[in-house]
Formats: sequence, structure tokens, C-alpha cells
Amino acid sequence: MRRPLITRILGCIVLCWSAALAWAQPYPSKPVKILVPFVAGGTSDIVARAVSQKLNEAGYTTVVENKPGANGSIAGEALAKSPNDGYTLLFTHIAQATLHSFFRKLPYDIEKDFEYLGMVSENPMNLIARPTLAANHFSELVQWLQANNGKVTIGNAGPGSASHLCGMMLQSALKINLIPVPYKGTAPAMTDLMGGQIDLMCDQTTTTIAQVEAKKVKSYAVTTPARLSHPALKDMPTLQELGLKDFYVSIWQGLYAPAGTPAAVLARLNQALKAAVKDPEFIRRQENGGATVFTDTRVEPSAHKAFVRAEAAKWAPIIKASGVYAD
Repeated sequence: MRRPLITRILGCIVLCWSAALAWAQPYPSKPVKILVPFVAGGTSDIVARAVSQKLNEAGYTTVVENKPGANGSIAGEALAKSPNDGYTLLFTHIAQATLHSFFRKLPYDIEKDFEYLGMVSENPMNLIARPTLAANHFSELVQWLQANNGKVTIGNAGPGSASHLCGMMLQSALKINLIPVPYKGTAPAMTDLMGGQIDLMCDQTTTTIAQVEAKKVKSYAVTTPARLSHPALKDMPTLQELGLKDFYVSIWQGLYAPAGTPAAVLARLNQALKAAVKDPEFIRRQENGGATVFTDTRVEPSAHKAFVRAEAAKWAPIIKASGVYAD
């Protein structure tokens, strides 16, 4: 009877020693998985892989795993249920601030279930139209929209997407009704817009610049507070200067860890992320695509969290007024 008891005690000692040894190992001691809630090749995926590359150069071994579905909530739930050891992270965009308003019951809490590591970059959006639309300037577009209230189609990448949000904000600002046409991404929507099958679309500048330069679409304004520096859009006015107060929509990106991740690990990840966004090559690649890399306090966890909280408060009434929900 005594021998089995001693065996069990020794087994417990070995397990405890092994666990202590594992925690004593310097972080990171194994690959870090970065979940991306969208398909490979999209903007978020491209930026996530650029961040992953810089983390690898800093001594990490990172693996990007695409986990699309349910407007990004599948990856969010996966992170919330992951071990809080710093080896599973989430790289996501504006959906972090809007999904809780779109879903009647989201399977995680955006504040309680995540540690905020810092923001990376943002992609401004561009209000564009089919090339055959008669309006050449925003004032003419507004007149045309008012004259055709309730008849104008606007493409988007599906409920909850940034293009959908932009369309809802445009309706709210102009007090008009548009007919949303959801697609499986903005690429097929852009094809239909150029072909005249739909009238309008809000899309990120990373994908509109080439079409604007080729005059395959008409461009009216950008959705940022200040004009952009990119040559193709530097003369394009902002919707705010055109009279739509506080009209600001961008696809911003940030990095997250599960709640309860050790403070020392969070600090290391934040330092690595800040080094990545300061890297000249990283900045150049993002700016060439029309994106802006964050250089202000939003690269810090507290400011990152405050920004997402403010975005959630901004979008909640607009989403509620739209009556669009996902079960």
C-alpha cells in the first residue's frame, strides 16, 4: 500500500518540477501562432504577415493561421479560449469594435477576454462610383442621391465589413436610404462597380488607387480627417471638409493576446510590436499601399484599448439604427 502512495507523490513532484521548468524557460521558447480572422491575401492578412516577418527578425518564430468565418468572431472566440501563455495571438481590424453590436450574443467580451498589445496601421477608405455615373463632384453626387433616394445600390464585403460600415455612416450623415449589395469580399464588388452593375462603394485605398488612376471608377472623397499624401489621392477632399461632420472610417489593425497573459510576456510583445512599426522597410511597404502606420500613443496597450472603446461607442448607434444583426 505504501509503494503506490510513494509513486504517486513522486509523480506529482515530477509534474510540478516540469511545469516550473517550463515557466522558467525564457519567452518565447516555441513558435507563436498569430490568428487572422480573414482569408489569405486580404489586407489584414498581408499586414499580419508583414508584422510576423518583423517579429521573426526580432528573434520570434511566428506562424500566421487564417481562421475566417462569422465576420471574424470565430478567430476571436478561439483566442479567448486559448491558453494565456503568449503563444497564441490575434491580429484583427475594426471588427474588434463592431462585432458586439452586430451579434445579438457574441461568444466573448472584447474588453474582459483580451489583452491589448498595440495598434499597427490603418487603411483609409475612398468613396467611389461606377464610371458612367453622371455626377463628377461630391455636391453633384449628393443631389443625385437625394433625387434617387432608396434606389441607389452600394456594394460591400458583407455585413459588418468596413465597406458596409462606411455605407451605413454615409446613409446616416446624408439622411438617405441606400440599397446594400453584399459580396464575398470587395474584389467582386469592384468588378461589378467597374462594369456598372452597382452604383457606389466605399473601399480601402489600397485597392482603389489603381482603379482611380486608370479612371475605371469615379472617386469623390476619402474618409480620413486630413487629406492623404499618396499621389493618386492627394487632391481628393475628405468627407469632413465637404460638410459631413466627424465622418471618419478606416480599417485599423491591432494585436491581441488572451486575458491573463503574464505582464512580462505582454511587455515583451509590445516592445517587439513597437520595434516592428518603427522599421523603415515596414513603414515604406505600408505607405506604398496607401496605409498609415501608427506612430502615436495607440501603439501602447492602454491607448489601444481606449481607442477601441471609443470606436465601439461610435458605431453602436449606427449599427443599431440599421437593424442589421447576425445570429
